[in-house]
Amino acid sequence: MTPTFKRNRRLRTTANLRAMVRETTLSKNDFIYPIFVIEGENIKNEIPSMPGIYQFSLDQYEAELTRVVEAGVPSIILFGVPSEKDACGTEAYNDEGIVQRATKLTKRLYPDLVVLADTCLCQYTDHGHCGVVEGDYVDNDKSLELLAKTAVSQARAGADIIAPSNMMDGFVAVIREALDEAGFVNVPIMSYAVKYASAYYGPFRDAADSAPQFGDRKTYQMDPANRREALREAESDIDEGADFLIVKPALSYLDVMREVKDMTNLPVVAYNVSGEYSMVKAAAAQGWIDEKAIVLETLLSMKRAGADLIMTYHAIDAACWLEEN
Repeated sequence: MTPTFKRNRRLRTTANLRAMVRETTLSKNDFIYPIFVIEGENIKNEIPSMPGIYQFSLDQYEAELTRVVEAGVPSIILFGVPSEKDACGTEAYNDEGIVQRATKLTKRLYPDLVVLADTCLCQYTDHGHCGVVEGDYVDNDKSLELLAKTAVSQARAGADIIAPSNMMDGFVAVIREALDEAGFVNVPIMSYAVKYASAYYGPFRDAADSAPQFGDRKTYQMDPANRREALREAESDIDEGADFLIVKPALSYLDVMREVKDMTNLPVVAYNVSGEYSMVKAAAAQGWIDEKAIVLETLLSMKRAGADLIMTYHAIDAACWLEEN
């Protein structure tokens, strides 16, 4: 007797047939490109641990913006590297700070480009932590006051979206209230709702000069072992008024991303972080992998896991590769 079984391969026989039944798609409109801006002049510093990624002074920044726009990437997120740091991260909420000036320049040159401002203090504090330090502990509520000031200053500079990444309890509620009181009721918050204390952030800390000077961030960023806690964090930010939810890192936390997506109708954002990027670049430089194929497959996996948008250092390359395809 002829055995009875399902012939699932019927839908894979040609490229057009495979495209017809494709369940998940990747588009350049999905991408948010991180850019590091630094005080000074004539600076374009390549990050040694992130090949192809640079710190830009504002006189060099325009050329990078042009690359973004020409590639068709619709949005960027700005991280600032100030020339001066102090215990309270004063430059984060300086209306003439590096991110604020970069935002104004961006909106003048390319008003349709969506600008996200990362709202944290770690790049601006001399101790490298994401808030106000009391003894050896980051004080939650004192930190919230400064984060709210930072968000308002960034919105005043023209940021389209505020993206707080500090992982203080209540940060969405306090920032939302501050934005509303300042008249920015239509500026959305893209919350780093689920942010793990991850080893994958190492290269970013080189780029942003933001490594903690003592201890670590495990008292405010999440334990990588915890899944249910991520859902509690996401629920809190939803209740407090978040407009988007970020899961960071992405690749090792696709299970968490799927669960977050299943619990909410809000847009979910994957942050394809620096360590994930650098591992691909290192392997590609050795000729061990096909960089284009690996990057597009990796980004597609994030979409399949539930991401509506992806922050990625691969954004410009990926957008160009998708155009080729």
